[in-house]
Amino acid sequence: MIHGGPGRRWAWFVAGIAAGAGLVVSLLGALTIGIYVLPFAVALTVLLAVRHPEGLIGAISGLGLPLLFVAYLNRDGPGTVCTSVAGGTSCTDEWAPLPWAVAGLVLVAVGIVVFGMVARPRARAVLSPDP
Repeated sequence: MIHGGPGRRWAWFVAGIAAGAGLVVSLLGALTIGIYVLPFAVALTVLLAVRHPEGLIGAISGLGLPLLFVAYLNRDGPGTVCTSVAGGTSCTDEWAPLPWAVAGLVLVAVGIVVFGMVARPRARAVLSPDP
């Protein structure tokens, strides 16, 4: 059960999104920016796990955000994509965006649905006296 008001619940959910996104960015960019992002992502994940485990639900959605960004970057793929630049053309190889987009959308949706199910106040059975 998630404790606190709706604003606090959403704040920890967003913190979980940041933790999950940071972990994926660390993996996808391991040889570039990932090594610098990893300590912050791990620290936030540990904080959530110890102090506010309900925030880890947001990490599920956070895992999908970098995947959606990769899908966006490869939106003209798959294959070699050339663009005009000053003085000629620039070509780059792009991946198929669909697998990245589907995986990202599924993770974001699962996180939101699970958060909605857990954060929803439970209706208590009201016992009425028999007439």
